Amino acid sequence: MTAVITPGKRRAWLPVLVAAVLFPLSASALASSDAQALHVLNRLAFGPAPGEVQHVANMGVDQYIQQQLHPDSMPLPDELQQQLAALDTLQLSPTELFEQYGPQPHARGEKLTPAERKALRQRAKVILQQAAEARLLRAIESPRQLQEVMTAFWFNHFNVFAGKGLDYLWIGSYEQRAIRPYALGHFRDLLFATAKSPAMLFYLDNWLDTQPGTPHARGRFQGINENYAREIMELHTLGVNGGYTQSDVTTLAHILTGWGLCPPRGLFSTPGGFCFDPQRHDFDSQVFLGSDIAGGGQQEIQQALEMLADSPVTARHLSYELAQYFVADEPPAALVERLTHTWIQSDGDIAAVLDTLFHSPEFWSARYTGNKFKTPYEYVISMVRASGELVTNVQPLLGMMARLGMPLYGYLTPDGYKNTQDVWLNPDAMMMRLSFATFVGSGNARLDPNRVDPQDSQARASQLFDTLPGLFTPAQIVTIDSQPLPLRAGLILGSPQFQYR
Repeated sequence: MTAVITPGKRRAWLPVLVAAVLFPLSASALASSDAQALHVLNRLAFGPAPGEVQHVANMGVDQYIQQQLHPDSMPLPDELQQQLAALDTLQLSPTELFEQYGPQPHARGEKLTPAERKALRQRAKVILQQAAEARLLRAIESPRQLQEVMTAFWFNHFNVFAGKGLDYLWIGSYEQRAIRPYALGHFRDLLFATAKSPAMLFYLDNWLDTQPGTPHARGRFQGINENYAREIMELHTLGVNGGYTQSDVTTLAHILTGWGLCPPRGLFSTPGGFCFDPQRHDFDSQVFLGSDIAGGGQQEIQQALEMLADSPVTARHLSYELAQYFVADEPPAALVERLTHTWIQSDGDIAAVLDTLFHSPEFWSARYTGNKFKTPYEYVISMVRASGELVTNVQPLLGMMARLGMPLYGYLTPDGYKNTQDVWLNPDAMMMRLSFATFVGSGNARLDPNRVDPQDSQARASQLFDTLPGLFTPAQIVTIDSQPLPLRAGLILGSPQFQYR
C-alpha cells in the first residue's frame, strides 16, 4: 500500500514541496564523463543504479552503447535468472496457457455461469501477475537495459489490452515471444511476430475476419472485420497520415481473411496458437496501396505485410517515434531524416537506427538533455534503480503506476500510452509522485518484506547523491541537506530534476 499525503500531513510537507518547486532544472552541458554517463543511463536505461555512472564513465559511453545494442553479450545475473525461472507461466506456450488456464474442455461451447466465469478468471490472474513481475524485475535488475527499454517501447507501440476477453491468458507470452526477442532486431520480424500472436489476433479481432460465402463462414465467422487491417497501417506501420485510403483498409481486411486462431475443438493444433484457415479466405486478386497482389492465401498476406514493413513511409513514421522517445517531444526534423535514411539502408535494422540516433549531435546536445518528462512507468522504475532497493515484492510499484494513470498492460485502446510531458505533468500527479518518493526514500515501501536492516536516512541520501552525480547544484544540495533527515532521500527522488531523463 502506497503512502498518501493526507490533509493532516500537508503542513509538514510544505517546506519540502516548496523547496522542490523552487529547484530550477539545471542545463547539463555534458562536458564531463560523469554527465555523459548519466545522460546515456537516463536514455538507454531506466536511469542509473548505484555505481553505474562511474562504471559507464570508466568504460566509456561508446563501449556502453555498443554493449547495450548487443544484449546477448551480457549474461543475466544468477539471482534474476532464478527469480524469472520461478515464474512458471512464462514458460508456457499460448496453447498450453489456454489449455491450463482457459475455459475447461467440458465448458467449451457451453455457456458458463457467472460464478464459473469468475472462478476461471480468478485462477488465471497468476498469468498477469507473473508477466508484470517479470517485466519489472527485468527492468530494474537486468544489465540489458536497452533491451528492456525497447521491449517496453515496442509493447506500447503494438499495444494489447490484457482486459479484453482471452487476452488475459496470452499477455505474458505475447511480450516474451513476440516483442522481447525482436526488440533490437529487424522490424519486419517484429511485425510478423505480432501479426501471428494470439494476443494481437484476438485483441484486434482478426481471428473473426472471414470472407462471406466461404465454406467455414458460419456462426461468428460471417464477415469482414477491418479492425486489425486499419490499426496495422494507422499505428503499427504507415502512421495516421501514411497515404492509405479506406479502400486500402478494406482491401487489406480481405487479404487477411482466415488469418487467425486455430479452431476451439482440439485447441490448439500449432504451438503458437496461430492458424491460417483457407476455408475462410478471399482468394481473389487485390490492388493494395497501388500494387497488384495475386490471390494466393498466406503468400499474399506475407506480401502485404512485407510491403508495409518495407515502406519508406513506415521508416519515417517509426524514426519519428524513436526520435521522440529518445531525444525530444518535438524531435528535430534533421534527425528524423537521418534515422529514416539509416532505416531504409539497413532494411529496418532497429539496432542500426538506434546506433545512428545515439551518435547524433542532437542526442548529445545540451538543448535536449534532461528534457524528457518520465512517464509513470519510467519514474517508478528509475526511482527503485536509483535507490538500490532489492525488490521481491512488485505490488507497491504496480499500484503506484496504476494510481498515476499507467497500469501495466492496462491501456484500453491500441494506440498505447503517450510519452510526452503534456500527458503526465499535472499537480495531482506531482503530489502522488512526491508522496511515493518519500515512501520509497524512507525505506518503508516493503519492496523486500524480508529485509530487516534498512539503511538509515543519512546513508540513503548520501547514496543517492553518489548515484546521481551532477544532477543537483551545490546550492540545491545545501537546500536538501537543510531538511529533516527522514525527508532528504524522498526530496531527491521527488525533485524536478529526477522527474526528467
